Amino acid sequence: MASPSVADKRKVFRALHASGCFVIPNPWNVGSARYLQGLGFKALATTSSGYAHSIGYSDGAITRDMALAHYREIAASTDVPVNADFENGYADDPNGVAANVTLCAATGVAGLSIEDYTGNDADPLYPFELAVRRVRAARAAIDQAGGDVVFTARTEGFIKNRPDMAETVRRLKAFVDAGA
Repeated sequence: MASPSVADKRKVFRALHASGCFVIPNPWNVGSARYLQGLGFKALATTSSGYAHSIGYSDGAITRDMALAHYREIAASTDVPVNADFENGYADDPNGVAANVTLCAATGVAGLSIEDYTGNDADPLYPFELAVRRVRAARAAIDQAGGDVVFTARTEGFIKNRPDMAETVRRLKAFVDAGA
């Protein structure tokens, strides 16, 4: 039996989201991805920290190209949809995010997420308007690539020591309005 195409995996991933909640584990490498698929999980998600630690790096220390190669390898080695933890899109400016999201979509992932973490713990979140422009740029890049990649935008306030529920909700609502 032939492996499912990227388009098939993306349809399955979208249907999983439409059907309600599901468990999506985080493999660190091809071996754990195949193992988790073998256990019956219907989708997988990469983990930036898990992958980084498995190759001797700190979370956030791998390069964009390393991440893209990892996503390509995981997506190609499994028959289930894969969601990419694409950190902050590996760029600060919206044009850079869009260019990198285009590259990420080309790896064969079924979904991807970007976050609003700047990489600077002293000032961890992008300013609100810039964060929204980055999400809008990512959405446009996905649409230009065919629009079938599931897109998630995350706000990292609670993870990065900025636990403000009102701001978190404001950002998430704006990210939805911007196409996430």
